[in-house]
Amino acid sequence: MKSAPYLLALCILTTASPAQDHPAVTALPNSIYVGADGKFESAPDTAVIQFNISVQETTSQKAYEQASKQAEQVRQALRDNGIEPKAATIGFFSVQPAYEWTNSKQKLTGYRVTTNVSLKLRDFSKIGPITQQLADANVSETQTLTYTLENIDEAKNKAVEDAYHRARNSADALAHASGRTVGELSYASIDTFENQHLPVPRMARALAAKTEPAPTPTEEFTPQTVTVTAHVNALFILK
Repeated sequence: MKSAPYLLALCILTTASPAQDHPAVTALPNSIYVGADGKFESAPDTAVIQFNISVQETTSQKAYEQASKQAEQVRQALRDNGIEPKAATIGFFSVQPAYEWTNSKQKLTGYRVTTNVSLKLRDFSKIGPITQQLADANVSETQTLTYTLENIDEAKNKAVEDAYHRARNSADALAHASGRTVGELSYASIDTFENQHLPVPRMARALAAKTEPAPTPTEEFTPQTVTVTAHVNALFILK
């Protein structure tokens, strides 16, 4: 009489998944250990505009006053587009002395006041007018635009479900080939990853818009798909 196999193991790895360190799993009799990748793709529901206010003047008071004026221009740009100023987040105003080197000596030339502003938008059609108005007001030399999912946890859960189904299918296939069936789940580990989109600089487009016809929102602001991936390692009991 032949003894039952002690362990059937199948590990599926893809080069698309980042390198991972998985916990050691103690081999159990009559079990199968599988790994699989899953993903969930969705159009982003939120656009994030980020820019900074940076002003340099001969005195810290003048720099602060000028920065305050630019902050008011930001508030006005939001109001003009039907957005409450409280929708944007702004950091603290920091003041730093500015120097230049002359004849190997450091010379104080003024003071710089800076702060960062971030705005989340659900209505993508407002991105163009706001970035254009900020560029015309010379509030910030560079703006960055990124797209994301507001409820990223739900997307991660769907990616995990996809990875688990793939792992279970692989386990069922191998068990069937060996004349066995897959039982309950004994152990699992999960890793999730969100693809990172490089921010899109808005400065060049804003300057070009002064001499070119304004593009439609979909022509200029088509968002990328947000992809969340998951890797699941699962240990099943064999029947």
